Amino acid sequence: QVQLVESGGGLVQAGGSLRLSCAASGRNFSRFSMGWFRQAPGKEREFVAGTVRSGGMTSYADSVKGRFTISRDNAKNTMYLQMNSLKPEDTAVYYCNTDPPMRAYWGQGTQVTVSS
Repeated sequence: QVQLVESGGGLVQAGGSLRLSCAASGRNFSRFSMGWFRQAPGKEREFVAGTVRSGGMTSYADSVKGRFTISRDNAKNTMYLQMNSLKPEDTAVYYCNTDPPMRAYWGQGTQVTVSS
């Protein structure tokens, strides 16, 4: 069992940056491919970025490619999402989960709001 807690969200102006963190409890974090997902108001939750167990390979949604960087530190049981050049359309609640996601692992998420 893994519990995931997201942090690092906030209010930022367009063009700014934020770094999200996902802290995992338990000893199995390194066994999972992990991902970041987001849900904007009135929209379905969508995939943002993913990383394999070692962190050696990553994938991104086209909408964030070149602006966001996913990384993980298995020794610290933590995953990160560096978000640069933020746009108002990036406004959403951001969640971390395994990739593909498991229903039991959805947490509260962290709100990211980008003002124009």
